[in-house]
Amino acid sequence: MTPEPGEPTIDWVDERLGASPGIRRLLRYVFPEHWTFMFGEIALYAFVVLIGTGVFLALFFQTSTAETTYLGAYAPLHGETMSLAYESTLNLSLNVPAGLLMRQTHHWAALIFIAAIVVHLMRVFFTAAFRKPRDVNWVIGLTMLVLALLEGFAGYSMPDDLLSGMGLAIAYSVAMSIPLVGANLAFLVWGGEFPGSNDFVSRLFIAHVFVIPALLGLLIAAHLAIIMRQHHSQFRGPGRTERNVVGAPMWPGYALRSLGLLAAVAAVLFLLGGLVQINPIWQWGPYEVYNGTNGAQPDWYLGWLIGALRMMPPWEIHFWGDTWVPNPFFGGVLFPGIVFAILYAIPWLDRRFTRDRRRHDLLERPRDNPTRTALGVALFTWVAFVFGAGATDRVLIRFGFPYESQIQFARVATFLVPLIAFFVARKVCRDLQRSEAHPLRGWSGRRLRRTPDGGFEPVEPDEERTLAGEPPAGGPTV
Repeated sequence: MTPEPGEPTIDWVDERLGASPGIRRLLRYVFPEHWTFMFGEIALYAFVVLIGTGVFLALFFQTSTAETTYLGAYAPLHGETMSLAYESTLNLSLNVPAGLLMRQTHHWAALIFIAAIVVHLMRVFFTAAFRKPRDVNWVIGLTMLVLALLEGFAGYSMPDDLLSGMGLAIAYSVAMSIPLVGANLAFLVWGGEFPGSNDFVSRLFIAHVFVIPALLGLLIAAHLAIIMRQHHSQFRGPGRTERNVVGAPMWPGYALRSLGLLAAVAAVLFLLGGLVQINPIWQWGPYEVYNGTNGAQPDWYLGWLIGALRMMPPWEIHFWGDTWVPNPFFGGVLFPGIVFAILYAIPWLDRRFTRDRRRHDLLERPRDNPTRTALGVALFTWVAFVFGAGATDRVLIRFGFPYESQIQFARVATFLVPLIAFFVARKVCRDLQRSEAHPLRGWSGRRLRRTPDGGFEPVEPDEERTLAGEPPAGGPTV
């Protein structure tokens, strides 16, 4: 009899470790098949690329801010005074074989890692995958997002170039604005007044290379372990219940496809790193306050914080002649604090208002709960609109629209647009509930099926609904 795939390997391990029951259970673990589940895997594989390229970069980076005179190959900066950290990043980019490829791939992987986490969390929210018993994993995922934002900012700040120096100056001001503890906190992190002590870049390096990646790795392991223990959630469809999972087993089907996705993610990231320039620090030059110019933009994941700082009116809170709450606090601390407080509270808020405390292993479609979906769309629109306000200087430079007019418009629209988005999203969900139509039907075309003779034929509407996990036309709402 022909052995099952992987059977010889399991026998070899079992003879030495007696672990075959656990391995067999792992290899038979079933994964549901839906394209939206790939976002979490993309984030995982971007993290793998980050670790690999980060090890390479750490071998060449110097963490010292001691001054030196640049005598390297880049002529425009020849003879300039700069820190050893900036010089080592220049040499890494321009002199080390494959250094620029690794550095740019690392940067692109960071951007995509955070983007994939955000999209994955949106998928979890809009399908109600955060409900009991997966509320713990929702908290873990949000914490990973917070750590990823800190990790990205720390890495982007280490080269000591003009752009990163301006970002650190803003971060220092935001830290100083925290009531009661801000000054002490900023002095503790920076090791003194801005730009900080000579070992500040070393602190960033330790946080970026050791502390935060270790925390992320632990959270990823806990996230995956909880998923394996609870089993995956899945969309409703034929044969799917709250007590089973319909899909592909770990081995060989899902593992091989997942390895293919890993190769695809790595290939795309290395293509971006090799072909699309990002963060050319040799153009910015070393950080000097007098060289600061308008039009500089941080990485995309900090755009919402820059937008909040720019939109905030010049308000401060004063008591007895002292400033208790400086202006940067509102956009740099209060705004992100409110956003993440709402996100962390979502499972419990949902449970409180729906009064649903049951276990759920089947996912909902966004239309199944129009109010929840509309609230999510409004929150996302609010953050996205503030994010857009972070580009007001670029709009000024590119199109000439007055900066002050943009800010005034954004201050009004940031509350009006989410309200409009709420009612539009709720109406769309209710219309889809009544019609049970596919949200992209009429735009995405008909689903096709391969015929035995090699051709294609359209799938009938009722059968298409069944394949998509939807009830037949005129049937009950899920």
